[in-house]
Amino acid sequence: MRKKLFKNLDWGVLICVLILLGIGMVALFSTSQNYEHEEFFKQIQWIIISIPFFILAFVIDYDKILKIAPVFYGACVFLLILVLFTEAINGASSWFNIAGFSFQPSELGKIATILFMAYALNLLQARNRKEINKFYKLFAVLLIAGVPIILIVAEPDLGTASSYIFATIFILFVSGISKKYIIAAIAIIAVLVPVIYMNLPPHALSRIEVYLHPESDPRGAGYNIIQSKLAIGAGQILGMGVLQGNQTQLGYLHPKTTDFIFSAIGEEMGFVFAGMIIITYVILITRIVYIAKTAKDNIGSYITIGIAGILCFHMLENIGMTMGLLPITGVPLPFVSYGGSSLLTNFICIGLVLNVSARRQKAIFIE
Repeated sequence: MRKKLFKNLDWGVLICVLILLGIGMVALFSTSQNYEHEEFFKQIQWIIISIPFFILAFVIDYDKILKIAPVFYGACVFLLILVLFTEAINGASSWFNIAGFSFQPSELGKIATILFMAYALNLLQARNRKEINKFYKLFAVLLIAGVPIILIVAEPDLGTASSYIFATIFILFVSGISKKYIIAAIAIIAVLVPVIYMNLPPHALSRIEVYLHPESDPRGAGYNIIQSKLAIGAGQILGMGVLQGNQTQLGYLHPKTTDFIFSAIGEEMGFVFAGMIIITYVILITRIVYIAKTAKDNIGSYITIGIAGILCFHMLENIGMTMGLLPITGVPLPFVSYGGSSLLTNFICIGLVLNVSARRQKAIFIE
């Protein structure tokens, strides 16, 4: 059985992850030197903690994992409710602090939501894959994603909530949803966007205004994005050298170990490594989409395509915001940014992807 698993394993996915981890650890070592490399050593601890979970997510047949999806989902929803009563950090009640470690339930909630959506879709489409186009069944699936999204928006954490939306869109697209629902969704979004914009909280409006006109408040709300652009531009082709970046090492770039680590990489390692990160993500996401296409069943397709949606959003949003192309949100760069909850979740996600990869046979998008 082990030989069969490793025979079908997509090693390209694992190689991409190792490349991202390697660049991320070098960047963390550099960006955390003013704090005695505290984040760097904590990240090593989280890698060690994450590896057993990665192995379990890979070895245990995903059909068996799916059986606990409802319980896992329920537990994550409970934690998302509970975290709303914790003390706010940077304006958001998103974290539990346990024995010196911070834990963000919305990260594990991504996995729980994807698994439960796959579980529900499998039940709803037991007889006919087109059953998803019955309104009440589609509503039930949307409700699964909607509950954690609403709770995360209440924290508030619009960036993480958006990643759930991306995963949901990817899964529904693969599930065989009718074009009429896609057209209706586009129309609803077109109507709701202006309404939502007019009712956004002040901090969210500030981020959008900074995104559009960062120079309007260069020492306040626009400071971070201006420094980020300066850092990336200063790196040029080969970078200023690890531990040598001006914006990074002199404290102008913040937070440099999490949200703006791509800016630090651009400054110290240059366009070469920044470009390598983008190319690696494109290859990784492409490989995961291919695994979804060649999964042995629809459940495997739903799980992997949902994970592809999460990674795609995080990559686009994090890198986009550091360049001023997208509004700033607190979205980390997977396997590169510092963060224990994020790292643990990403390791489990890749374990699930390789789980599906190792058990695939041929394309099986059943009509």
